Amino acid sequence: MAVSYVSAGGLKVHPTLIKLVEEKICPGTGFSPDYFWSCLGALVAELEPEVDRCLKKRDELQAKIDEFYQQRKKAGDDTINPNFRPVCHKFLREIGYVVPDGGPVAVMTQNTDAEVAEIAGPQLVCPADNPRFLLNAVNSRWGSLFDAVYSFDVIPETAQTKKSGPYNPVRGEAVIEFANSLLDEVAPLVSGKWADVVRVWPKVVGAVQQLELILKSGDATSLQTPSLFVGSSGFPEKGSVFLKHNSLHMIIEIDRQHSVGAVNPSGMKDITMEAGVTTIMDMEDSVSAVDAEDKARVYETVNGVFRGTLSASMTKDGQPFTRSMNADIPLRDNRNLAATLHGRSLCLVRNVGHHMYTDAVLTEAGKKTPEGFLDCLMTVASALHDLNGTSQVINSRNGSIYIVKPKMHGPEEVLLTTRIFGRAEEFFGLARNTVKVGIMDEERRTSANLKECVRAAAERVFFINTGFLDRTGDEIHTCMYAGPVVRKGDMKQQPWIKAYEASNVDVGLYAGFQGKAQIGKGMWAKPDMMKDMLSAKINELIAGASTAWVPSPTGATLHAVHYHRIHVPGRQMQIAMRNPTPVEEILNPPLLQKPLTPEEIVHELRETAQSVLGYVVRWIDLGVGCSKVPDFTDVGLMEDRATLRISSQLLANWIHHGLITREQLIAAFKEMAVVVDRQNASDKAYQPMAPNFDGKAFEAALKLCFDGMNVPNGYTEYTLHDFRQQVKSGGAKAVLKAKL
Repeated sequence: MAVSYVSAGGLKVHPTLIKLVEEKICPGTGFSPDYFWSCLGALVAELEPEVDRCLKKRDELQAKIDEFYQQRKKAGDDTINPNFRPVCHKFLREIGYVVPDGGPVAVMTQNTDAEVAEIAGPQLVCPADNPRFLLNAVNSRWGSLFDAVYSFDVIPETAQTKKSGPYNPVRGEAVIEFANSLLDEVAPLVSGKWADVVRVWPKVVGAVQQLELILKSGDATSLQTPSLFVGSSGFPEKGSVFLKHNSLHMIIEIDRQHSVGAVNPSGMKDITMEAGVTTIMDMEDSVSAVDAEDKARVYETVNGVFRGTLSASMTKDGQPFTRSMNADIPLRDNRNLAATLHGRSLCLVRNVGHHMYTDAVLTEAGKKTPEGFLDCLMTVASALHDLNGTSQVINSRNGSIYIVKPKMHGPEEVLLTTRIFGRAEEFFGLARNTVKVGIMDEERRTSANLKECVRAAAERVFFINTGFLDRTGDEIHTCMYAGPVVRKGDMKQQPWIKAYEASNVDVGLYAGFQGKAQIGKGMWAKPDMMKDMLSAKINELIAGASTAWVPSPTGATLHAVHYHRIHVPGRQMQIAMRNPTPVEEILNPPLLQKPLTPEEIVHELRETAQSVLGYVVRWIDLGVGCSKVPDFTDVGLMEDRATLRISSQLLANWIHHGLITREQLIAAFKEMAVVVDRQNASDKAYQPMAPNFDGKAFEAALKLCFDGMNVPNGYTEYTLHDFRQQVKSGGAKAVLKAKL
């Protein structure tokens, strides 16, 4: 059905967005809807040509690289020979892919909140189109350690310690033991162990509270580091004791009437961990937002967070209730004065990349407009409620707005982002650099020029973050003609990825990020495998990260343990003494060094086909941008578009280099469609792909692989959006049989 666009600000705007701006975005900001749209019109007129120029430069550089590899291979060069690498590196500098080093750079960002500048801790990324999920993420600032340990595989499950069914006191004892051991590690006592404590409560000495603990022996003891105690609330038999270690709080919950506290000698029923310190409200890879209605849902949810009004109705144990944003936590500090702790994550927003255009807003000539422009103004206008003090809760106490900008290619595009943010500040009367930028280091040209990217945003950058999957997808696409690439499972062992991860930390530390900005690492993708996460994810802190992504509030609670075990600022000081990683090490493609066996190729093909289909079918048919998708072995993995990008690019690469044929790929997709149908059989809304294989999702999955070489930078968004729009409009099933 044709949409009657509304003229506003020299643009044609979808009526859904007109209504949203009138009813939700502008009221209370001091700016009218007409003014909002006039600002967007001015931004499009001024900077859309610059976006177009940057996108054309991407294509021009890629064309030169493709031609380079093709010509060199025709000349007989061995692209996997180490002697070829200097030739390639020299070429990349000659064409401007790698820009000249501008010398030392110093970050000058001001007014960043403590959660960004000072506190090392977990970071959640949550789709902004789902109020329930987003509320969970916003409220993940505090999490129950006992629930996290009890409910997942941190404690091995035996006949005695099973977690299914009613509360298992044997498993509960193991949880208490885990908690006491953690306290012994991060808050040791002058004498005795936490397992020996029978009473924990502060005493008032003069005007100051001092924590006193009584042991089973009757002896009194205290903390080896008394300054870890920062306050209390309640009463000795039912109250809370607040500790602070490595800038993160731990709240020891005392309740001797509780089923757990009653059997724990200390009366401790739980430890509430300060966990999800920051949350990225994602408008990009984890959402399926393809039209004005979808975008309006995203914007309204983010607006609700900044107004402090976001809520969601749900049920628990069959009883309905409404979840809202947590209030701050009251306590009496160690000086016996009333105080509060922040009750929620500091919320950041990820907008879409420069390459995305939307038909939700058109020019007068009927052309799509840059979606990132719309995202930016919607984000900033919504955040005005927080900055102006009209929100029911506070997000940024330092008056900053944090926007993560993904998929930028090099310093020119970072500079473009700063210009967009600067114009938004001017439109809404904000001080310069109020809008901070988070740089996603997930494209190859950004990795190769990261220091210059930081220089381009030195006054407003608040984080740099590696994104392994997107970065690998761009690596494969950029070097598509160089040769066949290694299997997905072998990527993390490749020299380039190790250099990439190290360089991200090096650049941040040498630019002075400590005390001003975050250095981040990527996602733990297995939300049910928390024991493995506890073993592995600490390595990201050892590598120098001040934050790392987790897939759930529970993941944040358990990952917080790592920040107590590693003093990140101290570790970063050690790393800053090493020599920086040479850029050349980042630019060596992950090419196969020896042929794979037919069995290895078939296994990778089937596994990757299942991954592509498992994600695409939910995206296209159900509009789910991020979810726990069962893998080839039925292990649930958190997947978003980044996962799809690497998978589709790998298969496109293998087709091009003859490791697999188109016919083999089609056969594997048909075989794996049956597997994916089985994995989704319990979902009543799910439409099976087999046995006809004529649905839009199946067609889209094949197209992503067959056209992977030709799509700019290997991005999957274009295909996904096209097919999702067809499904939403009721498009008929594709007739694929003749093609197959």
